[in-house]
Amino acid sequence: MSVKDLFSFIKLLKKENELVEIKTLVDPTLEIAEIHRNVAKQNGPALLFTKVKNSKFPVVTNLFGSERRLELALPFAFDTWSENMLTLLQKPSLKSLFSHRKQLYPLFKMGTKKRLFAPVLQQKIDPVDLDQLPLLKLWEDDGGHFLTLPIVHTQYDNISNLGMYRMQRFSKNTMGLHCQIGKGGGFHYHKYEKLNQNMPVHVFLGGHPALILASIMPLPENVSELIFASLLMQKKLNVYRNTPILCDAEFCLKGFVRPKLREMEGPFGDHYGFYSLKHPYPVFECTHIFHKKNAIYPATVVGKPRQEDFYIGVLLQKLLKPLIKFVMPSITDLYSYPETGFHPLAAAVVKERYKKEVYTTAFRILGEGQLSLTKCLILIDEPLDLSNFKAVLEYLLARINFHEDLFIFSNVPLDSLDYNTQTLNVGSKLVLCGLGKPIRTLETHENLPKFIKTASFFCKGCLVVEIENETSLEHLKRIQAFVMIVVVDNVQEACQNQESFLWIVFLRIDPAKDVHLPIENTKHHKLYYAPPLILDARLKPHLPKIVASNAEIEQKVKANWDHYFEKQETHLGR
Repeated sequence: MSVKDLFSFIKLLKKENELVEIKTLVDPTLEIAEIHRNVAKQNGPALLFTKVKNSKFPVVTNLFGSERRLELALPFAFDTWSENMLTLLQKPSLKSLFSHRKQLYPLFKMGTKKRLFAPVLQQKIDPVDLDQLPLLKLWEDDGGHFLTLPIVHTQYDNISNLGMYRMQRFSKNTMGLHCQIGKGGGFHYHKYEKLNQNMPVHVFLGGHPALILASIMPLPENVSELIFASLLMQKKLNVYRNTPILCDAEFCLKGFVRPKLREMEGPFGDHYGFYSLKHPYPVFECTHIFHKKNAIYPATVVGKPRQEDFYIGVLLQKLLKPLIKFVMPSITDLYSYPETGFHPLAAAVVKERYKKEVYTTAFRILGEGQLSLTKCLILIDEPLDLSNFKAVLEYLLARINFHEDLFIFSNVPLDSLDYNTQTLNVGSKLVLCGLGKPIRTLETHENLPKFIKTASFFCKGCLVVEIENETSLEHLKRIQAFVMIVVVDNVQEACQNQESFLWIVFLRIDPAKDVHLPIENTKHHKLYYAPPLILDARLKPHLPKIVASNAEIEQKVKANWDHYFEKQETHLGR
Protein backbone atom coordinates (compact mmCIF):
# COMPACT_ATOMS: atom_id res chain seq x y z
CA MET A 1 0.00 0.00 0.00
CA SER A 2 1.43 3.37 -1.04
CA VAL A 3 1.77 6.02 1.69
CA LYS A 4 0.87 9.54 0.54
CA ASP A 5 -0.31 11.24 3.73
CA LEU A 6 -1.06 10.64 7.40
CA PHE A 7 -4.41 8.98 6.74
CA SER A 8 -2.96 6.43 4.32
CA PHE A 9 -0.12 5.72 6.77
CA ILE A 10 -2.62 5.09 9.56
CA LYS A 11 -4.58 2.81 7.23
CA LEU A 12 -1.41 0.86 6.45
CA LEU A 13 -0.49 0.56 10.13
CA LYS A 14 -3.95 -0.79 10.90
CA LYS A 15 -3.65 -3.34 8.09
CA GLU A 16 -0.28 -4.48 9.47
CA ASN A 17 -1.64 -4.75 13.05
CA GLU A 18 0.61 -1.87 14.07
CA LEU A 19 -2.19 0.43 15.27
CA VAL A 20 -4.93 0.16 17.87
CA GLU A 21 -8.03 2.36 18.09
CA ILE A 22 -9.10 3.54 21.52
CA LYS A 23 -12.78 4.48 21.37
CA THR A 24 -13.17 5.41 25.04
CA LEU A 25 -13.45 9.14 25.77
CA VAL A 26 -9.97 10.31 26.83
CA ASP A 27 -8.58 13.58 28.17
CA PRO A 28 -5.75 15.39 26.32
CA THR A 29 -4.62 16.66 29.73
CA LEU A 30 -2.23 13.95 31.02
CA GLU A 31 -4.43 10.91 30.27
CA ILE A 32 -3.50 10.39 26.60
CA ALA A 33 0.20 10.81 27.42
CA GLU A 34 -0.02 8.30 30.29
CA ILE A 35 -1.69 5.71 28.07
CA HIS A 36 0.93 6.32 25.40
CA ARG A 37 3.82 5.87 27.84
CA ASN A 38 2.45 2.58 29.16
CA VAL A 39 2.04 1.24 25.63
CA ALA A 40 5.51 2.46 24.63
CA LYS A 41 7.08 0.63 27.61
CA GLN A 42 5.76 -2.61 26.10
CA ASN A 43 6.96 -1.73 22.58
CA GLY A 44 3.30 -1.52 21.69
CA PRO A 45 1.49 -0.19 18.61
CA ALA A 46 0.52 3.25 17.39
CA LEU A 47 -2.60 4.61 19.10
CA LEU A 48 -5.60 6.29 17.49
CA PHE A 49 -7.82 8.01 20.06
CA THR A 50 -11.16 8.54 18.34
CA LYS A 51 -12.98 10.36 21.17
CA VAL A 52 -11.06 13.21 22.72
CA LYS A 53 -12.49 15.49 25.41
CA ASN A 54 -13.37 19.02 24.19
CA SER A 55 -12.32 18.38 20.58
CA LYS A 56 -13.92 16.89 17.48
CA PHE A 57 -10.54 15.76 16.14
CA PRO A 58 -9.09 12.28 16.76
CA VAL A 59 -5.50 12.07 18.05
CA VAL A 60 -2.85 9.63 16.83
CA THR A 61 0.38 8.97 18.76
CA ASN A 62 3.33 6.56 18.73
CA LEU A 63 3.42 6.54 14.92
CA PHE A 64 7.18 5.96 14.84
CA GLY A 65 7.70 4.07 18.09
CA SER A 66 9.27 0.98 16.50
CA GLU A 67 11.68 0.04 13.73
CA ARG A 68 8.87 -1.79 11.97
CA ARG A 69 6.63 1.28 11.74
CA LEU A 70 9.52 3.40 10.47
CA GLU A 71 10.14 0.79 7.77
CA LEU A 72 6.50 1.07 6.74
CA ALA A 73 6.70 4.88 6.67
CA LEU A 74 9.32 5.06 3.90
CA PRO A 75 9.41 3.23 0.55
CA PHE A 76 12.94 1.77 0.70
CA ALA A 77 15.33 -0.34 2.77
CA PHE A 78 17.30 2.04 5.01
CA ASP A 79 20.71 0.33 4.95
CA THR A 80 20.65 -0.26 1.17
CA TRP A 81 19.57 3.33 0.52
CA SER A 82 22.37 4.73 2.67
CA GLU A 83 25.10 2.62 1.08
CA ASN A 84 23.87 3.38 -2.43
CA MET A 85 23.87 7.11 -1.69
CA LEU A 86 27.40 6.90 -0.31
CA THR A 87 28.60 5.03 -3.41
CA LEU A 88 27.06 7.65 -5.71
CA LEU A 89 28.53 10.53 -3.70
CA GLN A 90 32.02 9.07 -3.55
CA LYS A 91 32.34 7.47 -6.99
CA PRO A 92 30.12 9.24 -9.54
CA SER A 93 31.57 7.37 -12.57
CA LEU A 94 29.42 6.40 -15.55
CA LYS A 95 29.77 2.76 -14.53
CA SER A 96 28.56 3.37 -10.96
CA LEU A 97 25.75 5.62 -12.18
CA PHE A 98 24.57 2.90 -14.55
CA SER A 99 24.82 0.12 -11.98
CA HIS A 100 22.80 2.22 -9.54
CA ARG A 101 20.29 3.50 -12.08
CA LYS A 102 17.32 2.13 -10.13
CA GLN A 103 18.45 4.01 -7.04
CA LEU A 104 19.06 7.13 -9.14
CA TYR A 105 15.55 7.17 -10.56
CA PRO A 106 14.00 8.82 -7.45
CA LEU A 107 16.48 11.70 -7.83
CA PHE A 108 14.63 12.78 -10.95
CA LYS A 109 11.43 13.03 -8.89
CA MET A 110 12.93 15.30 -6.23
CA GLY A 111 11.40 18.69 -5.63
CA THR A 112 7.97 20.22 -5.31
CA LYS A 113 4.96 20.10 -7.58
CA LYS A 114 2.46 22.95 -7.70
CA ARG A 115 -1.17 21.92 -7.31
CA LEU A 116 -4.36 23.88 -7.87
CA PHE A 117 -6.18 22.02 -5.10
CA ALA A 118 -5.03 21.46 -1.52
CA PRO A 119 -7.00 19.04 0.69
CA VAL A 120 -5.62 20.81 3.77
CA LEU A 121 -7.60 23.93 2.78
CA GLN A 122 -10.94 22.09 2.62
CA GLN A 123 -12.18 23.42 5.96
CA LYS A 124 -11.42 26.38 8.18
CA ILE A 125 -11.81 27.24 11.87
CA ASP A 126 -13.18 30.78 11.73
CA PRO A 127 -12.74 32.73 13.89
CA VAL A 128 -9.36 31.34 14.84
CA ASP A 129 -9.63 29.20 17.97
CA LEU A 130 -6.63 27.09 18.97
CA ASP A 131 -8.67 25.67 21.86
CA GLN A 132 -10.50 23.50 19.32
CA LEU A 133 -7.31 21.55 18.62
CA PRO A 134 -6.58 18.64 21.02
CA LEU A 135 -3.16 19.83 22.15
CA LEU A 136 -1.66 17.53 24.78
CA LYS A 137 -0.36 18.22 28.26
CA LEU A 138 2.24 15.48 28.80
CA TRP A 139 3.49 15.93 32.35
CA GLU A 140 2.01 17.29 35.58
CA ASP A 141 4.29 20.34 35.82
CA ASP A 142 4.12 21.29 32.15
CA GLY A 143 3.24 24.95 31.69
CA GLY A 144 0.28 24.16 29.46
CA HIS A 145 -0.73 22.29 26.33
CA PHE A 146 1.70 21.86 23.45
CA LEU A 147 1.95 20.98 19.79
CA THR A 148 4.54 18.20 19.92
CA LEU A 149 4.79 17.28 16.20
CA PRO A 150 4.53 20.67 14.43
CA ILE A 151 6.27 21.06 11.08
CA VAL A 152 7.25 24.73 11.18
CA HIS A 153 7.97 26.41 7.84
CA THR A 154 9.92 29.68 7.67
CA GLN A 155 11.57 31.37 4.72
CA TYR A 156 14.11 34.13 4.20
CA ASP A 157 15.61 35.32 0.93
CA ASN A 158 14.07 32.35 -0.95
CA ILE A 159 15.68 29.85 1.44
CA SER A 160 13.03 27.77 3.20
CA ASN A 161 13.37 25.76 6.38
CA LEU A 162 11.27 23.05 7.97
CA GLY A 163 11.88 22.57 11.66
CA MET A 164 10.16 20.84 14.53
CA TYR A 165 9.85 23.23 17.47
CA ARG A 166 7.38 22.55 20.23
CA MET A 167 4.66 25.19 20.52
CA GLN A 168 2.80 26.09 23.71
CA ARG A 169 -0.76 27.39 23.45
CA PHE A 170 -1.01 30.78 25.17
CA SER A 171 -4.49 31.83 24.01
CA LYS A 172 -7.03 31.19 21.27
CA ASN A 173 -4.70 32.75 18.70
CA THR A 174 -1.17 32.85 20.15
CA MET A 175 1.50 30.25 20.88
CA GLY A 176 5.08 30.16 22.09
CA LEU A 177 7.50 29.07 19.36
CA HIS A 178 10.41 27.18 20.93
CA CYS A 179 13.17 27.91 18.38
CA GLN A 180 16.30 26.56 20.08
CA ILE A 181 19.88 27.62 19.50
CA GLY A 182 21.39 26.50 16.21
CA LYS A 183 18.10 25.80 14.42
CA GLY A 184 17.10 27.11 10.97
CA GLY A 185 13.92 28.82 12.14
CA GLY A 186 15.90 30.67 14.79
CA PHE A 187 18.41 31.86 12.19
CA HIS A 188 15.55 33.18 10.03
CA TYR A 189 13.95 34.96 12.98
CA HIS A 190 17.28 36.61 13.79
CA LYS A 191 17.41 38.02 10.25
CA TYR A 192 13.82 39.32 10.38
CA GLU A 193 14.51 40.95 13.74
CA LYS A 194 17.49 42.81 12.30
CA LEU A 195 15.14 44.17 9.62
CA ASN A 196 12.45 44.87 12.26
CA GLN A 197 9.93 42.89 10.18
CA ASN A 198 7.32 40.25 11.00
CA MET A 199 8.39 36.72 10.04
CA PRO A 200 5.69 34.76 8.15
CA VAL A 201 5.21 31.27 9.63
CA HIS A 202 3.22 28.25 8.46
CA VAL A 203 2.75 25.37 10.90
CA PHE A 204 1.71 22.00 9.47
CA LEU A 205 0.47 18.93 11.29
CA GLY A 206 0.57 15.58 9.51
CA GLY A 207 1.29 14.91 5.86
CA HIS A 208 3.59 12.22 4.52
CA PRO A 209 5.72 10.66 7.32
CA ALA A 210 8.82 11.79 5.40
CA LEU A 211 7.86 15.41 6.11
CA ILE A 212 7.89 14.80 9.84
CA LEU A 213 11.24 13.00 9.64
CA ALA A 214 12.83 15.64 7.39
CA SER A 215 11.77 18.46 9.72
CA ILE A 216 13.55 16.75 12.62
CA MET A 217 16.66 15.84 10.62
CA PRO A 218 19.78 17.93 11.45
CA LEU A 219 20.62 18.78 7.84
CA PRO A 220 23.31 21.33 6.94
CA GLU A 221 21.92 24.86 7.11
CA ASN A 222 21.48 25.39 3.35
CA VAL A 223 20.11 21.91 2.54
CA SER A 224 16.34 22.10 1.97
CA GLU A 225 14.22 19.86 4.17
CA LEU A 226 11.49 20.04 1.51
CA ILE A 227 13.83 18.56 -1.10
CA PHE A 228 15.12 15.96 1.35
CA ALA A 229 11.54 14.98 2.23
CA SER A 230 10.76 14.44 -1.44
CA LEU A 231 13.91 12.30 -1.75
CA LEU A 232 12.69 10.16 1.19
CA MET A 233 9.23 9.96 -0.37
CA GLN A 234 10.79 9.15 -3.77
CA LYS A 235 8.31 11.49 -5.42
CA LYS A 236 7.60 15.20 -5.66
CA LEU A 237 6.05 17.05 -2.75
CA ASN A 238 2.68 18.68 -3.44
CA VAL A 239 2.49 22.40 -2.62
CA TYR A 240 -0.45 24.74 -3.20
CA ARG A 241 0.18 27.08 -6.15
CA ASN A 242 2.87 29.66 -5.36
CA THR A 243 2.60 29.26 -1.59
CA PRO A 244 4.53 27.14 0.92
CA ILE A 245 1.30 25.35 1.90
CA LEU A 246 1.79 21.57 1.95
CA CYS A 247 -1.29 20.17 0.24
CA ASP A 248 -1.46 16.82 2.05
CA ALA A 249 -1.02 18.02 5.65
CA GLU A 250 -3.90 17.45 8.07
CA PHE A 251 -3.76 20.99 9.49
CA CYS A 252 -2.23 24.29 8.42
CA LEU A 253 -1.82 27.14 10.92
CA LYS A 254 -0.92 30.36 9.17
CA GLY A 255 0.44 33.41 10.95
CA PHE A 256 3.52 35.40 11.84
CA VAL A 257 6.06 36.18 14.57
CA ARG A 258 6.72 39.80 15.53
CA PRO A 259 10.30 41.05 15.93
CA LYS A 260 11.57 41.59 19.46
CA LEU A 261 8.43 40.15 21.06
CA ARG A 262 8.92 37.23 23.42
CA GLU A 263 6.88 35.64 26.19
CA MET A 264 7.76 33.08 28.82
CA GLU A 265 7.34 29.54 27.46
CA GLY A 266 7.42 26.32 29.51
CA PRO A 267 8.06 24.44 31.71
CA PHE A 268 7.98 21.30 29.56
CA GLY A 269 8.92 17.71 30.36
CA ASP A 270 11.48 17.18 27.64
CA HIS A 271 13.21 14.27 25.91
CA TYR A 272 16.16 14.42 28.33
CA GLY A 273 13.83 13.22 31.09
CA PHE A 274 14.03 16.55 32.93
CA TYR A 275 11.78 19.58 32.76
CA SER A 276 13.04 22.42 30.62
CA LEU A 277 12.29 25.64 32.49
CA LYS A 278 10.52 28.86 31.59
CA HIS A 279 12.36 31.08 29.15
CA PRO A 280 11.34 33.89 26.77
CA TYR A 281 10.61 32.69 23.23
CA PRO A 282 9.02 34.25 20.12
CA VAL A 283 5.22 34.43 19.95
CA PHE A 284 3.38 32.92 16.99
CA GLU A 285 0.21 34.88 16.19
CA CYS A 286 -2.20 32.62 14.32
CA THR A 287 -4.36 34.31 11.66
CA HIS A 288 -5.84 31.22 9.95
CA ILE A 289 -6.48 27.57 10.84
CA PHE A 290 -7.18 25.24 7.91
CA HIS A 291 -7.69 21.50 8.03
CA LYS A 292 -8.73 18.54 5.94
CA LYS A 293 -12.19 17.10 6.14
CA ASN A 294 -12.10 14.47 8.93
CA ALA A 295 -8.60 15.61 9.93
CA ILE A 296 -6.56 13.58 12.41
CA TYR A 297 -4.28 15.36 14.89
CA PRO A 298 -0.77 13.82 15.21
CA ALA A 299 1.22 14.06 18.44
CA THR A 300 4.15 12.51 20.22
CA VAL A 301 5.04 12.08 23.87
CA VAL A 302 8.55 12.84 25.11
CA GLY A 303 10.31 12.16 28.38
CA LYS A 304 13.09 10.02 29.79
CA PRO A 305 14.53 7.76 27.06
CA ARG A 306 13.41 5.45 25.61
CA GLN A 307 10.48 7.16 23.91
CA GLU A 308 9.30 7.47 20.32
CA ASP A 309 12.07 9.93 19.44
CA PHE A 310 14.65 7.24 20.31
CA TYR A 311 13.69 5.23 17.21
CA ILE A 312 13.38 8.32 15.02
CA GLY A 313 16.86 9.51 16.00
CA VAL A 314 18.48 6.15 15.29
CA LEU A 315 16.88 6.06 11.83
CA LEU A 316 17.89 9.63 11.00
CA GLN A 317 21.49 8.79 11.84
CA LYS A 318 21.38 5.89 9.38
CA LEU A 319 19.99 8.14 6.67
CA LEU A 320 22.53 10.89 7.30
CA LYS A 321 25.59 8.64 7.54
CA PRO A 322 26.42 8.81 3.78
CA LEU A 323 26.32 12.61 3.85
CA ILE A 324 28.51 12.77 6.97
CA LYS A 325 31.09 10.43 5.43
CA PHE A 326 31.08 12.52 2.26
CA VAL A 327 31.58 15.92 3.89
CA MET A 328 33.99 14.58 6.55
CA PRO A 329 36.22 11.99 4.82
CA SER A 330 38.26 11.32 7.98
CA ILE A 331 35.17 9.79 9.62
CA THR A 332 34.14 6.20 8.94
CA ASP A 333 31.30 6.11 11.48
CA LEU A 334 29.51 8.53 13.81
CA TYR A 335 26.88 7.81 16.43
CA SER A 336 25.01 10.06 18.86
CA TYR A 337 23.64 8.05 21.76
CA PRO A 338 19.82 8.05 21.94
CA GLU A 339 19.95 6.88 25.57
CA THR A 340 21.26 10.36 26.43
CA GLY A 341 18.84 12.30 24.20
CA PHE A 342 21.56 12.51 21.45
CA HIS A 343 23.38 15.82 22.08
CA PRO A 344 25.06 14.93 25.40
CA LEU A 345 27.23 12.13 23.96
CA ALA A 346 28.59 11.06 20.57
CA ALA A 347 31.34 8.71 19.40
CA ALA A 348 33.17 8.54 16.08
CA VAL A 349 35.45 6.11 14.33
CA VAL A 350 38.14 8.17 12.60
CA LYS A 351 41.12 7.79 10.31
CA GLU A 352 44.41 9.31 11.37
CA ARG A 353 46.21 9.77 8.07
CA TYR A 354 48.72 12.16 9.60
CA LYS A 355 49.78 12.91 13.15
CA LYS A 356 47.12 14.57 15.28
CA GLU A 357 44.51 14.53 12.51
CA VAL A 358 42.10 13.24 15.14
CA TYR A 359 41.96 16.73 16.66
CA THR A 360 41.12 18.29 13.30
CA THR A 361 38.30 15.76 13.00
CA ALA A 362 37.06 16.57 16.50
CA PHE A 363 36.86 20.29 15.69
CA ARG A 364 35.15 19.46 12.40
CA ILE A 365 32.44 17.47 14.17
CA LEU A 366 31.95 20.14 16.84
CA GLY A 367 31.62 22.80 14.13
CA GLU A 368 28.99 21.07 12.00
CA GLY A 369 25.32 22.11 12.36
CA GLN A 370 23.55 20.49 15.27
CA LEU A 371 26.57 18.26 15.93
CA SER A 372 28.09 21.45 17.33
CA LEU A 373 25.79 20.97 20.35
CA THR A 374 27.50 17.68 21.26
CA LYS A 375 28.69 17.88 24.88
CA CYS A 376 30.96 14.83 25.17
CA LEU A 377 32.78 13.39 22.14
CA ILE A 378 34.74 10.14 22.02
CA LEU A 379 37.03 9.35 19.08
CA ILE A 380 38.51 5.91 18.34
CA ASP A 381 40.17 4.34 15.30
CA GLU A 382 38.72 0.81 15.37
CA PRO A 383 35.47 0.06 13.48
CA LEU A 384 33.53 -1.12 16.51
CA ASP A 385 29.75 -1.16 16.81
CA LEU A 386 29.41 2.31 18.32
CA SER A 387 26.00 1.52 19.80
CA ASN A 388 27.80 -0.91 22.16
CA PHE A 389 29.09 1.71 24.57
CA LYS A 390 30.88 -0.72 26.89
CA ALA A 391 33.06 -1.90 24.01
CA VAL A 392 33.73 1.70 22.93
CA LEU A 393 34.61 2.82 26.46
CA GLU A 394 36.96 -0.12 27.10
CA TYR A 395 38.75 0.56 23.80
CA LEU A 396 39.12 4.24 24.75
CA LEU A 397 40.30 3.64 28.33
CA ALA A 398 42.99 1.18 27.25
CA ARG A 399 44.51 3.75 24.86
CA ILE A 400 43.87 7.29 26.08
CA ASN A 401 47.03 9.27 26.83
CA PHE A 402 46.01 11.74 29.54
CA HIS A 403 48.78 14.15 28.56
CA GLU A 404 47.56 14.54 24.99
CA ASP A 405 44.14 12.96 24.39
CA LEU A 406 41.78 14.77 26.77
CA PHE A 407 40.42 18.27 26.24
CA ILE A 408 37.87 20.35 28.12
CA PHE A 409 36.50 23.46 26.44
CA SER A 410 34.67 25.97 28.63
CA ASN A 411 32.22 28.76 27.81
CA VAL A 412 31.05 27.36 24.46
CA PRO A 413 27.57 26.93 22.90
CA LEU A 414 25.47 24.17 24.46
CA ASP A 415 22.03 22.68 23.89
CA SER A 416 19.23 24.85 25.30
CA LEU A 417 17.80 21.85 27.16
CA ASP A 418 20.98 21.02 29.10
CA TYR A 419 20.75 22.61 32.55
CA ASN A 420 23.97 21.21 34.02
CA THR A 421 25.41 24.63 33.41
CA GLN A 422 23.45 27.47 34.99
CA THR A 423 23.79 29.72 31.92
CA LEU A 424 21.27 29.09 29.13
CA ASN A 425 22.82 27.94 25.83
CA VAL A 426 26.38 28.12 27.22
CA GLY A 427 28.41 25.34 28.82
CA SER A 428 31.45 23.15 28.25
CA LYS A 429 32.59 20.19 26.18
CA LEU A 430 34.74 17.11 26.78
CA VAL A 431 36.76 15.44 24.02
CA LEU A 432 38.38 12.04 24.63
CA CYS A 433 40.61 10.24 22.10
CA GLY A 434 41.78 6.63 22.13
CA LEU A 435 43.81 5.53 19.12
CA GLY A 436 46.49 2.99 18.27
CA LYS A 437 47.73 0.16 20.47
CA PRO A 438 46.74 -0.28 24.13
CA ILE A 439 49.03 1.47 26.61
CA ARG A 440 47.57 -0.11 29.76
CA THR A 441 45.71 -3.15 31.07
CA LEU A 442 42.28 -2.35 32.49
CA GLU A 443 41.72 -3.39 36.08
CA THR A 444 38.61 -5.02 37.54
CA HIS A 445 39.73 -5.83 41.11
CA GLU A 446 37.74 -4.49 44.04
CA ASN A 447 40.34 -3.66 46.71
CA LEU A 448 38.81 -0.27 47.49
CA PRO A 449 39.32 2.40 50.19
CA LYS A 450 36.85 2.54 53.07
CA PHE A 451 35.50 5.99 52.15
CA ILE A 452 33.81 4.42 49.13
CA LYS A 453 30.39 3.34 50.37
CA THR A 454 29.32 1.21 47.39
CA ALA A 455 31.01 0.36 44.11
CA SER A 456 30.52 -1.66 40.95
CA PHE A 457 32.16 -1.93 37.54
CA PHE A 458 30.30 -0.68 34.48
CA CYS A 459 33.04 -2.20 32.31
CA LYS A 460 36.76 -2.93 32.56
CA GLY A 461 38.58 0.17 33.79
CA CYS A 462 35.39 2.08 34.73
CA LEU A 463 34.44 2.01 38.40
CA VAL A 464 31.08 3.43 39.52
CA VAL A 465 30.94 4.55 43.16
CA GLU A 466 28.95 6.21 45.90
CA ILE A 467 30.98 8.35 48.31
CA GLU A 468 30.41 9.80 51.77
CA ASN A 469 31.25 13.49 51.26
CA GLU A 470 33.03 16.07 49.11
CA THR A 471 36.38 15.31 50.74
CA SER A 472 36.09 11.80 49.36
CA LEU A 473 35.91 13.26 45.85
CA GLU A 474 39.46 14.61 46.24
CA HIS A 475 40.63 11.31 47.68
CA LEU A 476 39.47 9.51 44.55
CA LYS A 477 42.27 11.21 42.61
CA ARG A 478 44.78 9.03 44.48
CA ILE A 479 43.26 5.78 43.17
CA GLN A 480 45.31 5.27 40.04
CA ALA A 481 44.37 1.61 39.54
CA PHE A 482 41.27 2.69 37.64
CA VAL A 483 41.29 4.81 34.51
CA MET A 484 37.78 6.18 35.03
CA ILE A 485 35.72 6.63 38.19
CA VAL A 486 32.09 7.75 38.03
CA VAL A 487 30.44 9.14 41.17
CA VAL A 488 26.67 8.60 41.30
CA ASP A 489 23.84 8.77 43.80
CA ASN A 490 22.85 5.12 43.30
CA VAL A 491 25.35 2.57 41.97
CA GLN A 492 22.79 -0.19 41.48
CA GLU A 493 20.57 2.03 39.35
CA ALA A 494 23.47 3.39 37.28
CA CYS A 495 24.95 -0.04 36.51
CA GLN A 496 21.80 -2.00 35.78
CA ASN A 497 22.25 -1.62 32.00
CA GLN A 498 23.78 0.62 29.32
CA GLU A 499 20.62 2.69 28.95
CA SER A 500 20.55 3.60 32.63
CA PHE A 501 24.31 4.30 32.81
CA LEU A 502 24.32 6.65 29.84
CA TRP A 503 21.21 8.56 30.94
CA ILE A 504 22.43 9.04 34.51
CA VAL A 505 26.05 9.90 33.74
CA PHE A 506 25.86 12.16 30.69
CA LEU A 507 22.68 14.01 31.64
CA ARG A 508 24.17 15.11 34.97
CA ILE A 509 27.60 16.52 34.13
CA ASP A 510 29.00 19.84 33.01
CA PRO A 511 32.57 18.86 31.99
CA ALA A 512 34.14 22.10 33.20
CA LYS A 513 32.73 21.63 36.71
CA ASP A 514 32.14 17.90 37.06
CA VAL A 515 35.23 16.36 35.47
CA HIS A 516 38.03 16.00 38.02
CA LEU A 517 41.60 14.96 37.20
CA PRO A 518 45.04 15.07 38.79
CA ILE A 519 47.20 17.67 36.99
CA GLU A 520 50.83 16.65 36.58
CA ASN A 521 52.14 19.67 34.73
CA THR A 522 51.28 22.89 32.89
CA LYS A 523 53.22 23.82 29.79
CA HIS A 524 52.57 26.17 26.86
CA HIS A 525 49.07 26.88 28.16
CA LYS A 526 48.35 23.14 28.14
CA LEU A 527 47.30 21.09 31.17
CA TYR A 528 48.93 17.67 31.42
CA TYR A 529 46.46 15.39 33.20
CA ALA A 530 46.89 11.98 34.80
CA PRO A 531 44.39 9.24 35.57
CA PRO A 532 41.90 8.65 36.97
CA LEU A 533 39.25 10.51 34.99
CA ILE A 534 36.57 11.28 37.59
CA LEU A 535 33.03 12.22 36.56
CA ASP A 536 30.74 13.62 39.24
CA ALA A 537 27.36 12.45 37.91
CA ARG A 538 25.31 13.10 41.03
CA LEU A 539 22.15 15.16 40.86
CA LYS A 540 22.95 18.80 41.55
CA PRO A 541 20.58 21.19 43.37
CA HIS A 542 20.29 23.50 40.34
CA LEU A 543 19.04 20.76 37.99
CA PRO A 544 15.33 20.83 37.12
CA LYS A 545 12.99 18.08 38.30
CA ILE A 546 13.01 14.69 36.64
CA VAL A 547 9.67 14.10 34.92
CA ALA A 548 7.23 11.80 36.71
CA SER A 549 3.64 10.73 36.14
CA ASN A 550 0.76 12.15 38.14
CA ALA A 551 -0.27 9.49 40.70
CA GLU A 552 -4.01 10.13 40.23
CA ILE A 553 -3.76 9.81 36.45
CA GLU A 554 -1.64 6.66 36.82
CA GLN A 555 -4.40 5.07 38.90
CA LYS A 556 -7.10 6.20 36.47
CA VAL A 557 -5.26 4.69 33.49
CA LYS A 558 -4.59 1.48 35.40
CA ALA A 559 -8.26 1.17 36.36
CA ASN A 560 -9.47 1.80 32.80
CA TRP A 561 -6.77 -0.21 31.00
CA ASP A 562 -8.93 -3.12 29.89
CA HIS A 563 -11.68 -0.75 28.87
CA TYR A 564 -9.35 1.21 26.58
CA PHE A 565 -8.39 -1.93 24.71
CA GLU A 566 -11.58 -3.99 24.78
CA LYS A 567 -12.59 -5.76 21.54
CA GLN A 568 -9.09 -5.24 20.10
CA GLU A 569 -7.11 -7.83 18.19
CA THR A 570 -3.95 -6.44 19.83
CA HIS A 571 -3.90 -7.28 23.54
CA LEU A 572 -1.75 -5.30 25.93
CA GLY A 573 -1.07 -6.28 29.51
CA ARG A 574 0.33 -4.14 32.28
